[in-house]
Amino acid sequence: MKMGWACLFLALPLCLSAFSTGTLAVTANFNENFEVSWAPTNVKFLGGESLQLVLDQSTGSGFASKESYLFGDIDMQIKLVPGDSAGTVTAYYLSSEGAKHDELDFEFLGNASGQPYVLQTNVFSAGVGGREQRITLWFDPTQDFHTYSVNWSAKRVVFLVDGVPIRVFSNNEAVGVPYLRQQAMRVYSSIWNGDSWATQGGLLKINWANAPFVATYRNFGAANACRASTPAAASACVRAAASNHISGTGGAAPSFDRNKLQWVKKNFMVYDYCTDSARYRSAPAECTREL
Repeated sequence: MKMGWACLFLALPLCLSAFSTGTLAVTANFNENFEVSWAPTNVKFLGGESLQLVLDQSTGSGFASKESYLFGDIDMQIKLVPGDSAGTVTAYYLSSEGAKHDELDFEFLGNASGQPYVLQTNVFSAGVGGREQRITLWFDPTQDFHTYSVNWSAKRVVFLVDGVPIRVFSNNEAVGVPYLRQQAMRVYSSIWNGDSWATQGGLLKINWANAPFVATYRNFGAANACRASTPAAASACVRAAASNHISGTGGAAPSFDRNKLQWVKKNFMVYDYCTDSARYRSAPAECTREL
């Protein structure tokens, strides 16, 4: 998602003295659409159009959209924590609230120096998760910014990296699988300590001598998505999706390149819940359906 940023916690005179003109442009836009949701002292606004989330031994940090969405195209440009990032988790996700919430996750699991990052995706529908897939990436995500996207319609969700589909979750309500088409979700990102599980199943812990750990974000703007922060607005998004013709509302199922998806699965997938027979005696219903 392209976004901009605003100075939430400083008075205007302090902002003017503390930040460059470029930074003020970033922070001004942020305040329109987003808010710092966790540890403002660990959220750093940079010159140009960049922001950093910082994890140190005292705390992680995060931000969230003010608006909720129901269907649309949402993306984020991120440069991940460089070097030895074992135990860290940089998360970018959409989520509703409540016990039976919906959620779409990108979780970047830190690595020991020289080892590949692992990207874990997960889907919660009506409070049911346990749908993890993990891939390694075909590039070093710490060296430059890459775009991580969710194309969400009433018919399917497509996860993409730089426009390459890495996962598809289709509407399989016909076989009893709840689908994400009723609950509006906000956009979140955060960095936090996940060393109980994130790297080699928790065997590698965070080395705090390498702190602070920094993930950087840029190129922020409004989402091409249906705004749904009130019940009436959410109902309008559902109706618009059913009409199949309003841009950004999720009516038409997003297309994707099946050959590229198979390329990712063949060459980069390291875990798929659908094939975990120790965890699931029989594959979950959605795993046996066409995408």
